[in-house]
Amino acid sequence: MRKIITILYITLISINMTYSQSTSNLEDNNIGNTENNRASQNPVRLTSAPSQIKQTAGRNQLGDFAPKFAELNDDILFGEVWSRTNKLSLRDRSIVTVTALVSSGIIDSSLTFHLQEAKKNGVTRTEIAEILTQIAFYAGWPKAWGAFRQATEVWNNVTETNDAKEKFEQELIFPIGNPNTAYAKYFIGNSYIYPVTTVGVNLSNVTFEPGCRNNWHIHHATKGGGQLLVCIAGEGWYQEEGKPAIKLLPGDVVNIPANVKHWHGATKDHWFAHLAMEVPGENLSNEWLEPVDENQYNKLPQ
Repeated sequence: MRKIITILYITLISINMTYSQSTSNLEDNNIGNTENNRASQNPVRLTSAPSQIKQTAGRNQLGDFAPKFAELNDDILFGEVWSRTNKLSLRDRSIVTVTALVSSGIIDSSLTFHLQEAKKNGVTRTEIAEILTQIAFYAGWPKAWGAFRQATEVWNNVTETNDAKEKFEQELIFPIGNPNTAYAKYFIGNSYIYPVTTVGVNLSNVTFEPGCRNNWHIHHATKGGGQLLVCIAGEGWYQEEGKPAIKLLPGDVVNIPANVKHWHGATKDHWFAHLAMEVPGENLSNEWLEPVDENQYNKLPQ
């Protein structure tokens, strides 16, 4: 993991400095040098972009009876407070909420919902067991017993696919994110996306289920541009048109030039996750093309 973070750190600095230098005015060399010196003294910080949480439970259940309460629940509590993921992650907010509910003796459907959210936000079976065990010493043994009854139901209620996804999530250093519905039409199989940061560069964690891959596509640019992939878990493939496919493993870095046709995704039998970073440039656009040929994909060594 340290190797991956080090590679990412160096790459971010390299991209920002290279692009800044290539677009600076020659007559402003002294200013540019001053700014570069300042940049070298300040570390790059990856700040997660806020995620907008959409909640309708308040309006669905109390919209007619208590419309103001429903509005506060859906738009303020979830739409604003929970959505401040750049301040506190969804995973940590789930842990805080579960702790508060159990400590208050609220062991009803509210707790069930937030245990489900905690699981979805990356809290593992081992972690929730440890959390509730510690809560028991401060909030009381009977409250913890009631919470454990609900937690065992939530964490035991998994399908084979969800169980595999949950196990893979434990390998990741970033959340798996939400289903990648916005680009689903350009993928074969299911993928997930989590925006790590949009400050300076767009950086996202993209996760592919086994057999999932994106279509052939091109990152167009008239200057700079392209994409950088940093593989963080699982096994995947990357291929440029006219070249053999390359197996990707954690720690591998792929620098995709602009205007080159390519695809990437998981191997047939393994989950796969990589960080995807847009390289700054001019006149950037993405062109999505045809799906990867099924026979070609199946012939790749698994």
